[in-house]
Amino acid sequence: MIRKIAGIVAGLVVWFIVATIVNILFRISWAGYAEVETVMSFTVAMMIARLLLGALSSLCAGFAVASITKANRRAAMVLGALLTALFIPVHYGLWDKFPVWYHLIFLASLFPFTLLGSDLSRRLLAIQE
Repeated sequence: MIRKIAGIVAGLVVWFIVATIVNILFRISWAGYAEVETVMSFTVAMMIARLLLGALSSLCAGFAVASITKANRRAAMVLGALLTALFIPVHYGLWDKFPVWYHLIFLASLFPFTLLGSDLSRRLLAIQE
């Protein structure tokens, strides 16, 4: 049980670390990104990049939870559901800042990409054995 909880917590931490690092890279390398980020007036390309950032963060979080929990699918499912639950109020608060498609894609991607990251970890563990 402790391993499952540790895996879920680590997955959350990994999600936010990956998202923060990639977002910093966007600010540094993408002309104009830092300026529009403060008012959340992103271009379509920037919104797509942010969606990809979310997908990558979810993949990494799923990979982390599976690595720690020895590929426990239930822990990955809990993490995916927890991420979704955490971001629903965030996106509700940002509802007028982004188009509906952006919110729907982001929220709908959290759970499956977390499971996909977990599955990737499980496959790598199986190959190593």
